[in-house]
Order: sequence, then C-alpha cells, then structure tokens
Amino acid sequence: MPQPQQRSRTLPPARLVRGAAVAGSLALLPLTAACGGGQDEASAERKSSRTRGISAVQAGVVAPAKVEVIATLTGCKAKIRIEAAELRQGVCHTEKADYLVTTFPDDELKQTWLDSAAAYRADFLVGPRWVISAQRDRLERFRTKTGGELVSMSGMGPRPAPSSS
Repeated sequence: MPQPQQRSRTLPPARLVRGAAVAGSLALLPLTAACGGGQDEASAERKSSRTRGISAVQAGVVAPAKVEVIATLTGCKAKIRIEAAELRQGVCHTEKADYLVTTFPDDELKQTWLDSAAAYRADFLVGPRWVISAQRDRLERFRTKTGGELVSMSGMGPRPAPSSS
C-alpha cells in the first residue's frame, strides 16, 4: 500500500524574520521598563527650587516659547491681539514701555515677517521663532532675561526730502 506524501513545514523567510523581531522585542521589554528614569517627588522639588527666579538665558532656554512666557520674562502680562496660524502676537503695556511680543510656528514664517518689517525703521529682539518689538533701550534690557539677538532694520521705501533751509 502506498504511503501518503508528507508535507514539509517550512516557513517563508519574511515570517521567520517577523517572528524573530517580535521575540527580540518581548525579550527587551522588561529591561526598558526597568530603566524608566523617573524622579521621585522630593528630587523634582529640589530641582524646581533651584531653577526658580532665574532668567531664560541662565536656564539655557533655547526652545521657542509662547507669547505669555516671553511677556512674563519681560515683566508684563500680554494681551493677545492676533491669534492666527502664521503667528501669535501679544501687546504689553507697562509704566516704562509699550511693546509687542510675536511668536511663529516656524522660522520661515518668522523670517517672512522680519522681511516685511524691513520696510520700517525699527529695532527688534529676535529669538528662536519669536520677536519682541520695542525701543532699543528696552530691548537691551529684555535681552538679559530672554536671550535673542538685537536686529536693526534700516528701512526702505520713500524718505523725506531734505529741507532747503
């Protein structure tokens, strides 16, 4: 009597690779969970108390910030006057100065805004995706708290004719 043919059970290579990847991931899972790096509350509180009362420059803040955060660093509570996809702008009124804080979702939009502002004679404090518009003496003071770079726009367009006196 003839014997029935036996099928060989070989798995396709893709399935073997996938299985090995799953097994490797499962083997590493306990190791990654054990190395969570969490802080206890006392450690977090000590770190927080060390960083209170320092400026953004001292703290090494380089990430883009919100209008409200930058305004607070300059000593005001901003009133948001523009809320758009391209920018957010807040106005600050203090006893010493009135100024604008503008933030952008990316550097390209910030650069476009600065290119447009070049039409006017103005000074700006420019940081990562933010700009402060104020008098130069104020900008110099804000720079110690926010960082950034002082930029002077020379202005373009028509100039007043010289007087013939």
